Amino acid sequence: MIVLQVNQLYKSFVTNEILSGVKLEVQHRDRVALVGRNGAGKSTLLKIIAGQMSYDSGDIIIPKDVKIGYLEQHSGLESTLSIWDEMMTIFKPLRDKEKSLRALELQMSDPAVYGNQDLYSRVMAEYDQLQHDFKDAGGYQYEADTRSVLHGMQFFQEDYDKLIASLSGGQRTRLALAKLLLSKPDLLILDEPTNHLDIETLSWLENYLKAYDGAILIVSHDRYFLDQVVSIVYEVSRTHVTKYVGNYSAYLEEKARNYERDLKLYERQQDEKAKLEAFIQKNIARASTTKMAQSRRKVLERTEWMDAPDGNERSANFGFTIERQSGNDVLSIDDLTIGYNGKTISQNISMRIFREDRIALVGPNGVGKSTLLKTIVKDLPILSGDIRYGANVQIGYYDQEQAKLTGNKSVLQELWDEWPLMNEKDIRTILGRFLFSGDDVSKSVNSLSGGEKARLALAKLMMQKANLLVLDEPTNHLDLDSKEILENALIDYPGTLLFVSHDRYFINRIATKVVELSGKGSFEYLGDYDYYIEKKQELEELAHLKAASSSQVVESPTPSKSANSQIDKDAKKRERQIRRAIEEIEKKMNDLSEQIAIIEEKLCDPEIFKDHEKVMKLQTELDSVKSEHEEIELQWLDLNEELENMTL
Repeated sequence: MIVLQVNQLYKSFVTNEILSGVKLEVQHRDRVALVGRNGAGKSTLLKIIAGQMSYDSGDIIIPKDVKIGYLEQHSGLESTLSIWDEMMTIFKPLRDKEKSLRALELQMSDPAVYGNQDLYSRVMAEYDQLQHDFKDAGGYQYEADTRSVLHGMQFFQEDYDKLIASLSGGQRTRLALAKLLLSKPDLLILDEPTNHLDIETLSWLENYLKAYDGAILIVSHDRYFLDQVVSIVYEVSRTHVTKYVGNYSAYLEEKARNYERDLKLYERQQDEKAKLEAFIQKNIARASTTKMAQSRRKVLERTEWMDAPDGNERSANFGFTIERQSGNDVLSIDDLTIGYNGKTISQNISMRIFREDRIALVGPNGVGKSTLLKTIVKDLPILSGDIRYGANVQIGYYDQEQAKLTGNKSVLQELWDEWPLMNEKDIRTILGRFLFSGDDVSKSVNSLSGGEKARLALAKLMMQKANLLVLDEPTNHLDLDSKEILENALIDYPGTLLFVSHDRYFINRIATKVVELSGKGSFEYLGDYDYYIEKKQELEELAHLKAASSSQVVESPTPSKSANSQIDKDAKKRERQIRRAIEEIEKKMNDLSEQIAIIEEKLCDPEIFKDHEKVMKLQTELDSVKSEHEEIELQWLDLNEELENMTL
């Protein structure tokens, strides 16, 4: 079933054409990504589809019964309610049905009703229909669904009573996403949903979206996320949209193949065109060959010559060099405690960084990753512990908030003031490599977009020629093309890297070590992000086995082949146990649901309603069964979450 069809859509701002002849189709359960450079028109297209922006011409066809949910970029939930109460507003129709059910139950217990056979029959019929509708609409499941989604978004039982107005911007953004997911629209439109999400939450969101029972249309710069979730990619480039089947990596491969093919065809056509033009110029004036030349000119004029294939769009072009090499020991951190304003954020941090290391610092939001980087670059004081810097270490720091940029300066002045001995032409040349040209260099820093500020900060970083780059979320605000250029520049960088990033694709390409920061301290993994995930699960399984069997001795954190085999067997055994437990719980939940229905039916019996003691006894039993149902429902959620983590 088609849930969205866009035909020949055009959109312009004044004289600047943004979208031209756009065609796009989304079927039920499609997972579609929109990709393209910053400013290409991706968010504009989403807003038009969501009905938040007008368009010049074309057709947008959405079936009447299709419900659309749209999460705008940087949107946060605004509400005076608590977290739980705000989530419950989604289910107002269900809660109203529930109130109606309770009201009908009271009516049926009224002697005036059950004494009147006709009236009682009408009330019973209404109750049966309402109960059926309530069950079909998820009336017995919506609270469990809410707890599951809030848990995935890192909001727990103790957070439910917190007022939304008291939360941070990032938390309100996560809540806006949670509320949209719970509303379960037929077409889920997400503009940069991975912003403000840590790696654990991203993994949960990926699994949720894979199983989502509707269509999804996403704009995201997170390539790892796109690879995991989407199966169709639409590229927005030069006002046009091109469809590719597959995930993001498949799109890159097909695009490269198409470009090579189109380039060869274009070059062949240009050769033919040049030969025709040369023949015409040489022979048009000769009486003996003028007719042939005129014939060739008609061929030249009538032929539809293809344009040069997309691929020669302007891209940033830069690299990082060093002024002098550092010693082999770059940084030593021992038993460090970090924080700010006297508040401890993390402690027991120890780390060794050697020349040409590429270290990714990972961990949940709020654990102190950015605080650690600011402590290393001396923007924040050490609370306790020790940081020792190696010989000839020169630090270049990229701040994700771009706090080092001066808002009222021009782009040109921002660089020139720090390197006053350089001439203006050289400064402009450097800025040109970061896509600042012409009047762009006269813009004030305040007026720049997030992506432009990121490129300006990278330009300053390049000019420092530091041998230790400390980078805090360097891929934030960069489009996919700029991310790839930055990655290539860092791969070729001859110095040492320490960086924080939530971009798992970026970590996989750059990192040779991953250091996980937690409330207990730091732990080092020798490999990229995928290795870190694999090894972390392995170590957790070992710890679980050790705890389960006190007689088992684990001699080394790196297990042997036989230990690995045993881990696999035990993991599969645990998975089977969980699946059996889930089946048993689901059977018990069904039994309890049937008990609830039977008791509620008994409560509707006029003979029972005459006996107040029986009614009270049945009501007590009903409350007990419902309470048991809720308890095992929570067990069911916990087991499903454990199973999801095992199968990641």
